[in-house]
Amino acid sequence: MPDRREAERLLADLPEMELLGILRGASNYTFLARLQPHPPDGLNAVYKPARGESPLWDFAAGTLYRREVAAYELSKALGWPRIPPTVVRREGPHGVGAVQLFIDADRRHFLGEQTARRDTWIQVALFDVITNNADRKSGHCLFDAEDEVWVIDHGLTFHTDNKLRTVIWDFSGQPLPQDLCGDVERALAQHERGALRQTLDRLLSPAENRMLKRRLRAVLEPGWTFPEPSSAWSLPWPPV
Repeated sequence: MPDRREAERLLADLPEMELLGILRGASNYTFLARLQPHPPDGLNAVYKPARGESPLWDFAAGTLYRREVAAYELSKALGWPRIPPTVVRREGPHGVGAVQLFIDADRRHFLGEQTARRDTWIQVALFDVITNNADRKSGHCLFDAEDEVWVIDHGLTFHTDNKLRTVIWDFSGQPLPQDLCGDVERALAQHERGALRQTLDRLLSPAENRMLKRRLRAVLEPGWTFPEPSSAWSLPWPPV
């Protein structure tokens, strides 16, 4: 697997994209693709074109692919969770869209590993609060051959209204772990004054960026705790 910077470059710049098929189970058109030339057999990626997004009443049409990339950029600033390199690709068989490095995962997911890896799951849960993730399913948590956890599918994020919907409510009522405070502070500083804000300005609306900054600040407030589920709507369906 190429390192992060090299993967970003290859995903954006490799000239040939061959579509291998549709990934079943997604609500939007999501393709498994192979990028060439890349020895020995090409670079496998997931391609989510803007043109393939299903219309939603609460998310602006043609923006989900940009939210995927924005989530990845924020994860780099925080240092977690582990999201496969994801870029905007201007040219593809179905036009502009997000292209993400394909992770060859086994059949495990969050609900089968819920009692272990607390440090990983609390990072994912906090990331979902900060990004206002409206669709954290258990199957969005992947395990690779090295037993590393990757999280995917961040198209329904960064809404200005409260949309948190997740299977990970294990930390409700608990405070922000001290060891994560510095990471959030760093991301907030980069959002206010650094390159992260410039990047997110190209991916999110001004209102969405303002609300992201507000959520970053909120989790750092004294006395903040992880939210509680408010209704049955707080759980995604299907959960996996």
